[in-house]
Amino acid sequence: MIWIIMRVAFRELKGALTRSLLTMLGVVIGVAAVVAMVSMGEGAKQSVIRNIQNLGTNLLIIRPGLLEQRHVRRAPAETLLMDDAALIKRYVPHAVAIAPSSSKQAQVKFGSQNTSTSIIGVSPEYLFVRSFSVEEGRFFNTADISGARRVVALGTEVVKKLFAGKDPLGRYVKINNINFLVVAVLAEKGEVGWWNADDQALVPITSFQQRLFGGKHLQEISIALDSEDALDYGKEMVINILRKSHKIRKGAEDDFHVRTQLEILKSMEEITRTMTLLLGGIAAISLLVGGIGIMNIMLVTVTERTKEIGLRKALGARRMDIMKQFLVESAVLSSVGGVIGILLGAVAAFAIASFTEWKTFVSPKSVITAYSVALFVGVFFGWYPAWKAAKLNPVDALRRE
Repeated sequence: MIWIIMRVAFRELKGALTRSLLTMLGVVIGVAAVVAMVSMGEGAKQSVIRNIQNLGTNLLIIRPGLLEQRHVRRAPAETLLMDDAALIKRYVPHAVAIAPSSSKQAQVKFGSQNTSTSIIGVSPEYLFVRSFSVEEGRFFNTADISGARRVVALGTEVVKKLFAGKDPLGRYVKINNINFLVVAVLAEKGEVGWWNADDQALVPITSFQQRLFGGKHLQEISIALDSEDALDYGKEMVINILRKSHKIRKGAEDDFHVRTQLEILKSMEEITRTMTLLLGGIAAISLLVGGIGIMNIMLVTVTERTKEIGLRKALGARRMDIMKQFLVESAVLSSVGGVIGILLGAVAAFAIASFTEWKTFVSPKSVITAYSVALFVGVFFGWYPAWKAAKLNPVDALRRE
C-alpha cells in the first residue's frame, strides 16, 4: 500500500515540477546551511583538540589568581615566582620538566621591518614541556639563563615578516630598542586554539625580567609529568606546596590556579560544541521557513485536488488513507530537498576549507541529523494540510467547482 501511495506522490510532484522545486528550495537551503555551518564548528573543534593534544595531555598549568577591584576580579595577581618553580621541581616526584614563563606583546624590528608579536620569557625546558622544536640554530642553555643573555628564538611567522627570505641566524633584532641575537628559528607549529604558535619570539626568562620588562613574577609555570595517571596526585601536591610557600591560611582562597591539560581540553571541547550548536541553530531557522513553504503549497494542493479527494472518499477511501497520501507527498518534498541540501552543504564545506584557512569536517552525525530534521519538518508542516484534506465531506468536495 505504501509503495502505491509513494508512486502517486512522485507522480503528483512530477506533474508540477517547477512548483515542487521551488517548494523544496527552502528545505534545500536550510539543510545546506546546517551541514556547512556544523562542519565549520566540527572542524574548529577537531583542530583545537588536535593542537592541544599535540602539546601533551600530561601537563599541569599554573597561573596566578585574579586581583579584586571593588569586589570584581579584573587583572591577574602577581603571585608566582621562580622560587615556586624550584620548590615544585624539588618536591613533586612525577615532574619530568618544569618551565616557568612570562609573556608580553612588543615590537620586534629588523632594519626597516617591524612586527608586533608575543615576547615570551622561557627556560630551556620550555621546548620539551610545550612540544616545540628548533628548525635552525640552537636553543637557550643554562649559561644564557644565568647570564641573562640577549638571545632570541623566533617563530616562523616572525621570520617571514622581518627577513623576507634572508637567513635570520646570527643577525640582531631590536626588542624594545634592545639588540637581541637570533640564535634559533623554531619549527612550524601552526595554531593552537586561537593562538598562532609561530607568531612569537622566545627569550631567556632572566633576560625577559632583567633587560626587557622588569619584575620578578611569572605568568605561568608549566609542568610535564611522567604520565596522565599522575595528574591528580601531581595537582594536589602542587597546590599544597604553593599554599605553604605563599603562606595561605587554612580555609583561605588560593592566589593561583592549577589546571591539567585534560581539563583545558574538556573546556575547549565544551566551547567549540556550544559554538557548533549555535551555528547549527542559526542555520536551522531557514529549515523552519522551508517547512512553512511546504505547508503553504500543500494547502494549495488540497484546494486544487478537492474533487479528487471527494471521489476517492466516495469510492471507499478512509480518512487515514487521505492523510497518508498528503503526508507522504510532504515527506517526499522535504526528503528530496534534504538530499540535495546535504550535497550542496558538503560542497560548500569543501569550498570553505579550500578557499579560506577555516578547517571543516562533515561528520555523518551532522548529515543524519540534518536529514532527519528536514524529514520531520516535512511531516510536521504537512500534517495540517493532510488533516484538512482528510476531514473533507465527500459530497461537498464533489460539488465544489
